[in-house]
Amino acid sequence: MAISRAYKPLLDALGITYPQYLVLNALWESDGRTVGEIAGRLGLDSSNVTPLVKRMERLGLLSRRRNPEDERQVVVSLSDEGRALQERSACLGQRLFEAAGMGVAQLVQLNRDVQGFRDAVAGWSPDRSD
Repeated sequence: MAISRAYKPLLDALGITYPQYLVLNALWESDGRTVGEIAGRLGLDSSNVTPLVKRMERLGLLSRRRNPEDERQVVVSLSDEGRALQERSACLGQRLFEAAGMGVAQLVQLNRDVQGFRDAVAGWSPDRSD
């Protein structure tokens, strides 16, 4: 929530929400991902990403199409407008670094640590004794 608050004024100026920004980031990393791949990248369920992607399509930020090789999959691709937002949002990362008062290397390590914690908790079962 704190990250969302730090980004909010800038995201408002771009006309997108923080969850939409996260979806765009996943597509800027690798365009043409399936909804499932986006959900996996963001640590969300596909059922949470689908309505978000549909709203973003209505805004003209991306397009959706069925995968011709597997009709169960929906492939999401950036529109020209979605690609253009990448350049316009470049200052967001810098804003986060400034707000945190940490260097890039520290934030990268923190991100790795949090992902490691998330992965460990995701694999944990209360039935295990270790």
